[in-house]
Amino acid sequence: MKHRPLTGTITAIVTPFRRHEVAYDDLAKLVEYQIKGGIDGLVPVGTTGESPTLSHEEHLEVIRAVVATVRKRVPVIAGTGSNSTHEAVELTQLAHAAGADAMLVVAPYYNKPSQDGLFQHYCAIADATDRPIILYSIPSRCGIEIGVPVVEKLAKRFKHVRWVKEAGGSVDRVDQLKTALGNDVTVLSGDDSLTLPFMAVGAEGVISVASNLLVREVGQLVRLALANDYAKAGQLHRKLYPAFKALFLEPNPVPIKAALARAGFISSPEVRAPLSPIGPASFHALEHALSALGR
Repeated sequence: MKHRPLTGTITAIVTPFRRHEVAYDDLAKLVEYQIKGGIDGLVPVGTTGESPTLSHEEHLEVIRAVVATVRKRVPVIAGTGSNSTHEAVELTQLAHAAGADAMLVVAPYYNKPSQDGLFQHYCAIADATDRPIILYSIPSRCGIEIGVPVVEKLAKRFKHVRWVKEAGGSVDRVDQLKTALGNDVTVLSGDDSLTLPFMAVGAEGVISVASNLLVREVGQLVRLALANDYAKAGQLHRKLYPAFKALFLEPNPVPIKAALARAGFISSPEVRAPLSPIGPASFHALEHALSALGR
């Protein structure tokens, strides 16, 4: 089955740090591990990439570094969202110039704009690039949901705004998007543990945290679902589910960085304040879940 563009398993890649600086050598190694594992795309500087605590210079340099390492082997989808429309437009333009293939744009956080304000926000960003824009709805972090009518209006106005990363935890929401827009919208799960149920009602993949480490396993789960082999997909989902849950025992990306450092894929589990290192109980539970997978 041929996937539509920007579907399948896409990793929201971490930004490795070492002694408070971006560890670009670790980032390059992690990108190569992802590509070798068969990943369908990479998202640098999203939530998992700790974009809120990167400087603008670091934000853009991480995008450039991932683009340079990938060398067009898979799409690079840059996180360019902000709660300031002006800043989101600027980041989108700079990411476009840096060679990003698409943009992941989270809903404005903290401001809590109206749905019309959301529509105008995304219109301004869409006018700044002709490359695909993935709308990122995550009410738990932003305090607002990108309403289905807003997605409809944007898709009608812009041919390159036809993707939604859905992280609201609701299968109904995927149903609503697909009922309203059908094949005119591509829905991607924003939660590893909900990837399979979301795909059962029309999602076409996941922007995954777990695939930073479990790239082959998550990729296989998604491929089985895309092939409508839900019996095998269900078996694999149940096997992976404890790890999916353990990777969110503490705020993302704290557990996945601990897991990657434990496995030797990055040299340090360091995160930036206000995030703090993983606690002993959470790390023990994470080790247990990963050991059960032989990882």
